[in-house]
Amino acid sequence: MDFRLPSLFGRRDVAAGEDPFTAIRREMDRLFDEMTKSFGLPRTITGEPVLAPRVDVKETEDAIVVQAELPGVEEKDVEIEYADGVLTIRGEKKLEREEEEKDKGYYLMERRYGAFLRRLAMPVEVDENRIEASFDKGVLTITLPKKPETQPKRIQIRTGS
Repeated sequence: MDFRLPSLFGRRDVAAGEDPFTAIRREMDRLFDEMTKSFGLPRTITGEPVLAPRVDVKETEDAIVVQAELPGVEEKDVEIEYADGVLTIRGEKKLEREEEEKDKGYYLMERRYGAFLRRLAMPVEVDENRIEASFDKGVLTITLPKKPETQPKRIQIRTGS
């Protein structure tokens, strides 16, 4: 006997004699794995995804400005690198609790802790010697000045003869 099972993306065949619930479970596992792999997040040794901070990237006339949201992270726990046209922001959001809190029972913990990593390819050549970074109220701002030869050139139009 051949069964047909609905899935999120159409229909999928179930092999003859296969338990329909096993087939559903296999399909759900496959879809979940496919979905999480598509995020492209690096993984820790234990297989947990590495957190990726949210960023805003803005281009001005003379620089690329990157702002990364790092709430609850201390400046000393952040590392910034620039190499081969790629900006890397990495660090760790640490879970620090006082001893007295260990005995308290938590019903829900939604705040995330652990290593974070974000890599951004720059769209233009950057003057590596002039990169600046500041950290204020959980927002990391990195200014990557463009090399002079990559900045737009203003051309004045001559009028008349």
